[in-house]
Amino acid sequence: MTHVLPKLLLAVAALVSLQVVAQEYPAKSIRVVVPFPPGGAADTMARLIAPPVSKALGQNLVIENRPGANTVIATEIVARAPADGYTMLVMATSFTVNPFAYNKLPYDTLRDFSGVTRMVYNPLIFCAHPSLPAKNMKELVALAKARPGELTWGVSSIIGGGRIAGELFKDIASINIVNVPFGGGAPATTAILGGHITLLVGNVLDCSQYIPSGRLRGIAVTSAQRASNLPQIPTIAESGWPGFESLNWFGIMIRAGTPRPIVERLSAEVGKALKSPEAGAILAKQGFSEGTMTPADYDAYIRNEMQRNEKILKKLNLKLD
Repeated sequence: MTHVLPKLLLAVAALVSLQVVAQEYPAKSIRVVVPFPPGGAADTMARLIAPPVSKALGQNLVIENRPGANTVIATEIVARAPADGYTMLVMATSFTVNPFAYNKLPYDTLRDFSGVTRMVYNPLIFCAHPSLPAKNMKELVALAKARPGELTWGVSSIIGGGRIAGELFKDIASINIVNVPFGGGAPATTAILGGHITLLVGNVLDCSQYIPSGRLRGIAVTSAQRASNLPQIPTIAESGWPGFESLNWFGIMIRAGTPRPIVERLSAEVGKALKSPEAGAILAKQGFSEGTMTPADYDAYIRNEMQRNEKILKKLNLKLD
């Protein structure tokens, strides 16, 4: 019993210390690093939650856009930050892809990070420049087979959600379309609007505002159900490839070792912000669904995504170095 008591006292002291840290947090502004340029979907999500979370915490969330290297630059910045809750990372599918796309990363994806929460998820969309004579996926496949290597499709990053969805479809349809990566959803959308690429596999947010006017043509979405803000656009599964589904998502990561009460509080406040009627209306309009998770559930989700993406990248032999 004499040996147990000191250990028990140490455990109680540690718990009290963590509670004190959580009560005092935050004492200064919180840096939110976004690995994409302003104007894209990840940046939009960060700026959506910033005002309500800032108000709830009593400190500002400061958005910092640090694009480049398929999100590795921003991720390394956060990996090198102190584990004190004052630096967060807004992340997309590429977080679970990069470990298998690079031979070596300047951080360890699972060891150096903890999940705060997934924020939202949404289908991707295959959309085309109106000059392309394909109005549905079957016509697109026929055109690609008639003109192998001539069509181009843009994505927001070298290997992210759009690239994975596009490569999956190319594989099952046995077509050859040239991939053109961009440094975010906004520049990729600008490129297709200007006719510099013929197709875009992007977030519904990046394309939906241009489809009603005819500046872009929606061909199919990658989810199992149609997007709520584009109900007229069929799914790939409906278009002749049953079972096809590839979602995009955005979430928040933080340095591993950050006191758990801080992680839990951040997760709760982001969840409240995204569950508000005001946020819900914005998300629905843009084709997103609120998809918040507890930190533990999000960690498990990250691991499952990594297992799936490892199989995909090995099959396609996709490497960035």
